[in-house]
Formats: sequence, C-alpha cells, structure tokens
Amino acid sequence: MGCFTFIKVMMILFNLAIFLSGGTLLGVGIWVKVDGQSFVNIFGALSSSVLQIVNVSYVLIVIGAILLIIGFLGCCGAQKESKCLLMVFFSVVLIIFIAEVAVAVVALVYTTLAESLLTAVVTPVLKEQYGKDPTFTQIWNTTMTQVHCCGLNNYTDFNNSFYYEKNGFYPPQCCGSPGSCNATLAAQRNVTGCFDQILEEIRTNAGVAGGVAAGIGALEIAAMAVSMYLYCRLDEK
Repeated sequence: MGCFTFIKVMMILFNLAIFLSGGTLLGVGIWVKVDGQSFVNIFGALSSSVLQIVNVSYVLIVIGAILLIIGFLGCCGAQKESKCLLMVFFSVVLIIFIAEVAVAVVALVYTTLAESLLTAVVTPVLKEQYGKDPTFTQIWNTTMTQVHCCGLNNYTDFNNSFYYEKNGFYPPQCCGSPGSCNATLAAQRNVTGCFDQILEEIRTNAGVAGGVAAGIGALEIAAMAVSMYLYCRLDEK
C-alpha cells in the first residue's frame, strides 16, 4: 500500500468517525429538544440546571450538524478523490480553527467584560423569577446547593428581588446553613457567587481543559494538512 493510499484510507476512517459522532450528537440534541424531561430523569437534577443555563439541545444540534458536514466532506472528498470537496473540507476546518482561536483569545482577554455582560443578563432574571417560577427556583436551588454558591455574584443579587420582598430574607444557601438568612448573616458568611465558583473550577482544571483544546487544535491542523496533501497529490495522478 502506497503512502497516498494509506493516507487516503486513514482520512476516510477518521472522517467516518467524525460523521458518526456528529450523527450521535445530532440525535441526542433532537431527543433533548423533543423530550427533555426524559433526559433530566436519566441524568439527574444537575442536568436540569445545565439545560436551564445553556440550551443544550441547540448546542448539540449545531455541533452535531457541523461534525456531520465535516465528516461527509472529508469522507467523500477522499473516497471520490474530489479536489473540490477536499478544498471545501479544508476551508470549513480552517474557519472553525480560526473561530476557536478567536474565542479563546476573547475569553482570556475579556473575562471581566464577559462577567459584566453575564451579570447584566442573568441578575435581572434571577431577581424576577427566583421564588416565583417553581422550575427556575428549583434549578437555582440545586445549583447553589451542589456548587456551594449564592446567586451569580453573591447574596446582593437577591436585593429587591421577588424572593426577598416576599420572604424578608435571602435563600439559605447564601448563609451556608438552613434557616432564615438575613443581611447581617449573609454578609458575615460572604458565600461566593456561582459565577466565581465556576471560574475557579475552570482555573483548577485549566491544565486538562488546555490539553483537550490543544488536542482538538492538533487534530484540526492534522486534518487540514492531510486534506491539502491529498489535494496536491491529485494533480500528480
């Protein structure tokens, strides 16, 4: 088996795996969208929090569709030895790679801006819906209890909120103990906000996250290099 044939077969197998992965994610995304309650029942209460904070179904559908397209272009381009499909494959992967780098740079440079934007969006909803909407309230209670946090930033997120105006005190998670949680006790305990806790988890696992990101980037670069190699070798055939 020549070098060209070997690389062609590896390209087909690699993209077939991507295609199947994309189909799986797309299927799960559609399932979550159509029957999200079954997803929550299987994966537990924490999955309910994730579904509320990030619309997982749309994320999975988008990622699955992108992987399907990439896998299809890579498989067909290599199998049919189509320069057009190989170039489209290369272009799509390159665009995704550039977008990932841009997002990483923005996340590193504008973390404070992201926090401000998130606060501006989430805090008003928290003030209005916590204690009023049972599902929303349960989701936040589960999140604050499991992550050991209070609100998005801290207990002050509940100032002038529906919950505070109705009950006259803060959620018990803001004091780290059961029972009534007044402003004095909440200030003394100073329980960290959920956003800071999540950032701390990200920093703690930064090495793992960085390794995964680097691995994905390396695979994308390798895929682009292989597709360009096949593209150029087709001129010699």
